[in-house]
Amino acid sequence: MLKFEESARIIASESRYVAGGVNSNFRLGMGHGPLVFTHGEGAYLYDVDGNKIIDYYCGMGAMVLGHSPAGVQAAVKQQVEKGILFAGQSPVEYEAARIICERIPSAERLRFGSSGSEVAQAAMRLTRAATGRRTIVKFEGHYHGWFDNILWSTAPSLADAGPAEDPNLVQGSKGQSMADAEGLDVLQWNDLAAVEARLSRGDVAAVLMEAAMCNQGAISPMPGYLEGVQAACRKYGTILIFDEVITGFRLGQKGAQGRFNVTPDLSIFAKAIANGFPVAAIVGRADLMDMFATGGVLHGGTFNSQPVPMAAMVATQQALTPEHYERTSVYGTRLREGIKSIFAETGIKAQVTGYELMFHIGFGLDAPARNYRDLAHADKAGYARFAQALLRHGVRVLERGAWFVSSEHNDDVVDKTLEAVRVAAREVAPTLPA
Repeated sequence: MLKFEESARIIASESRYVAGGVNSNFRLGMGHGPLVFTHGEGAYLYDVDGNKIIDYYCGMGAMVLGHSPAGVQAAVKQQVEKGILFAGQSPVEYEAARIICERIPSAERLRFGSSGSEVAQAAMRLTRAATGRRTIVKFEGHYHGWFDNILWSTAPSLADAGPAEDPNLVQGSKGQSMADAEGLDVLQWNDLAAVEARLSRGDVAAVLMEAAMCNQGAISPMPGYLEGVQAACRKYGTILIFDEVITGFRLGQKGAQGRFNVTPDLSIFAKAIANGFPVAAIVGRADLMDMFATGGVLHGGTFNSQPVPMAAMVATQQALTPEHYERTSVYGTRLREGIKSIFAETGIKAQVTGYELMFHIGFGLDAPARNYRDLAHADKAGYARFAQALLRHGVRVLERGAWFVSSEHNDDVVDKTLEAVRVAAREVAPTLPA
């Protein structure tokens, strides 16, 4: 049974300098408190209490190659010796751009940024400039960054969310006002009729969505949904944006758009694109993307295409071969199916849904969720107890139910994980509703 006293002491002490002891609110909220890590290796993290922990946070999905990929480390070291920041161009950024444009179906052109939140803003600005329209349509449960104009209805309570056919915009943070949401509409996801009806009014610049809903749950698009949204966008002159910050390079080398064979007008990527280094990208149709160069649409950033992260990105992409996905998918599928079997043995009612390298567990659900409101009925408190029990037994998982798998989660790691899952499931099963 692991203990975390030294992490707790450090967090309490350093909170006099760092608000809450963390530099992102998404690192708060674990049952044992925020942890302080000394290093990572493969599928494991090591903390200040001396614990060795199997990690399924994977840097919130970024560490698709695990915590110490030799090729990425070597590329970064070599680039640091050449230079860190030029305020100009470098050959490595063009190599990185070429790889993405060759792999991603929607990528005729690209621009690099440093975070998913940034490139989401760039995408919205670009669509408004291209269409002359103001309104952006997003969906309940989909997260596109923490800025005031888009942090709406990411995890609303059902009491605040309003009717399913006409959802309320629900702020994600104190300090936002309804003025921040001007030009933003929210719909339920996986409801094609709702999208068609909204777009028919002719005032929507863009539809912005996760192609597979992975911020909340791991929910697949209904058959024909993505194709239907794409057709409606084309009919009414609306630009379709896929947010692939999570799905990109987890659902396959070509992203969710390659997996589902639906090509949007624009896409945004981050997280696994560079295995933990701060790289993001907006990609899309040449006529749209060239507006950054010749159409008066501003896109900037001091750290965009910084050579060191670019070197990490090239090395990461070189490792993300078809063989990588074939091999790693075996581990992820075995883990997911093993968890399902253990829940059946222990009498835990849960839905384990998703993909090979990213899946979600929802306690208390009778059927796979189709949208955020279905998922909102999950037993979140029960799952949080399960996640806390897992951590005591050396396995770290997000308390919102997401599991991320890397190439380092091999058969030995999966075996150890399933042992911990079995013990934790037996511990929490008596506390769950029948």
